[in-house]
Amino acid sequence: MTHILAIDQGTTSSRAILFDGDIRPVAAEQQEFTQHFPQSGWVEHEPADLWRTTIETCRDVMTKSGVGAAQIAGIGITNQRETTLIWDKVSGETVYNAIVWQDRRTADICKTLKDQGHEERVTAVTGLLLDPYFSGTKVKWILDNVDGVRARAEAGELLFGTVDSYLIWRLTGGKVHATDATNAARSLMYDIHAGEWSKEVCELLGVPMHMLPDVRDCAADFGETDAELFGAAIPILGVAGDQQAATIGQACFEAGMLKSTYGTGCFALLNTGATPVTSKNRMLTTIAYQLDGKPVYALEGAIFIAGAVVQWLRDGLRIIDDAKETQELAEGADTGHELIMVPAFTGLGAPYWEPEARGAVFGLTRASGPAEFARAALESVGFQTRDLLEAMQADFEARGETVLRVDGGMTASDWTMQFLADIIDAPVDRPEVLESTAKGVAWLAGMQAGVYPGMQDFAATWAMERQFQPARDDAWRDRRYGDWKRAVAATLSMSD
Repeated sequence: MTHILAIDQGTTSSRAILFDGDIRPVAAEQQEFTQHFPQSGWVEHEPADLWRTTIETCRDVMTKSGVGAAQIAGIGITNQRETTLIWDKVSGETVYNAIVWQDRRTADICKTLKDQGHEERVTAVTGLLLDPYFSGTKVKWILDNVDGVRARAEAGELLFGTVDSYLIWRLTGGKVHATDATNAARSLMYDIHAGEWSKEVCELLGVPMHMLPDVRDCAADFGETDAELFGAAIPILGVAGDQQAATIGQACFEAGMLKSTYGTGCFALLNTGATPVTSKNRMLTTIAYQLDGKPVYALEGAIFIAGAVVQWLRDGLRIIDDAKETQELAEGADTGHELIMVPAFTGLGAPYWEPEARGAVFGLTRASGPAEFARAALESVGFQTRDLLEAMQADFEARGETVLRVDGGMTASDWTMQFLADIIDAPVDRPEVLESTAKGVAWLAGMQAGVYPGMQDFAATWAMERQFQPARDDAWRDRRYGDWKRAVAATLSMSD
């Protein structure tokens, strides 16, 4: 029993990755699923799709590798955070689709709470801002807008969970309703200082506390799978939200270490150690990981649209057939034709936090074509990352030179990573294993199972595939970033 099965349930796909006893991926399977956009600014998933693709990829990876349940020491689960589900505690039937973290429908709820003067207190308790991004106002919306749901919730018939909790409940046949501290910390209902659900905030949102899952360490006993699912029961031993799992997978265990993950969105986490740092620049204070009952905190900046802008080029504009085409297009773009794309398709995240903002492109001419759009899309990720890093550095003085460890699908693009290094004026380290999210949660489960080493030995296994060094001068950097800031200001002016 030396293998670990990592479930990576993401925003656009579900993946299963099998790791061997040396924490090396030996097999992987992935399935995309449909995104639903019922109204402008609304984003939903069919819960059945999340469950089906999770189970099928797990079974497929076991078949592909020839590794059966009896050889798997444990399962680790990492997940898209903040996405919200409510289900019947007996039947497991959901009362509404999963409301995705990108969803903006609760902007008015957040505005009302802000206008009533609640944000400062909510931030003091949870480390978060009043924004539709987080789970709490999504729960409130479902309770208030789906017929009969509030009455059922108050009667104790319904359960709330983020995707990890929903999968745990279903994998264990309804025996375990639990989450980990990192996912709880993104709910807008968890007191990150006291380490418990906040009665005060739950009452403010009108969420019955008996709906909430038990909160455990990232490496803990989360029950075992129903034997019928995979041929034998497998213990679930590790859970972490995707960005925290990537922080762990990148071995960012020391205060001052920084990672950024480029998936559907982009999320940068800066380890701040055992003491939470209150941001003065609209960053989020959150839990990086929790082991042995001891939380380690982080500052986080969230960009809602990163890889999703490439999906838009493919599915919306239809100027590419595959994401890999963007690098070649960007390399061939007219260097004197500098478009600026602000991909605020679902609002702007940190440090702006404007849910009503919408996307814009500046500098269009008749010569603007697919190549220029592709370059502007990739550059937008670098510009947004610099926004985050400047805010974080103002909140938490960096120790020595800033080095950014990166992971996620977009990091495979050398062009994008070089632009990132150029615009932030700092080295960008790309690891040998880009699947940092899955690796992080696999290590949690494997450590808990006793088949993987402790933290320091695990950190020593981190290896860099390539470092991208800044190759541009300050004049270029200041000019390009200045153009970006003006474009953002113009975009924000349209949301007033």
